[in-house]
Amino acid sequence: MKSEVHGAPVGDCYSAGERGWMVRGQELRAVALGQLLRILSACKVTPDHLTSISLLFGLAFCPLFFASVPLALAALILHVLVDGLDGPLARHLGVASRRGSFTDTMADQIVVTATTITLMKAGLTGTAAGGIYIFVYGIVVAFAMIRNAMAIPYSWLLRPRFFVYGWMPIEFWMWSGTIEYVLWAASAVLGWKMLTGFYYIRQKL
Repeated sequence: MKSEVHGAPVGDCYSAGERGWMVRGQELRAVALGQLLRILSACKVTPDHLTSISLLFGLAFCPLFFASVPLALAALILHVLVDGLDGPLARHLGVASRRGSFTDTMADQIVVTATTITLMKAGLTGTAAGGIYIFVYGIVVAFAMIRNAMAIPYSWLLRPRFFVYGWMPIEFWMWSGTIEYVLWAASAVLGWKMLTGFYYIRQKL
């Protein structure tokens, strides 16, 4: 039997504070995108298909970045848009599960890692800022899933990937040299959540 909270699978990476907002957001998207979801369903498109397509768009950012920054950003936007469809489609089809949530989370983390490595390779951020960001982000996501499975969820979590993605146009065309500071700021908050996550998991064991 799948354990769920308000229709969302327990064991995912969402904090207690954001879970309600996430579910309501998906319900609104289900209404707004009802026709698209029905078309996708009729075409036998599954949530896993969308997760895979979203992953490919996210990974396309990496080679495209060195050929055309606008095309790379367009691929990243498509990654985010398609990523926002797999959850509503899963609920539309009645197949929402912890397995799907885990797959989606891992795909998101692959894109976070790949895009950050690309920024490091391009010299837009140092290896320390980028490496620490990747490390603490991955640990916090893992801790969030463990804490949810142990019924001691985070009260809140920072989701910096969207902020970092959104800052990229600013870095490229408005305020060059700032994205490294964005990564350091995100890492500071994530680092705190990593420490508190470790503490509460250890206390529960």
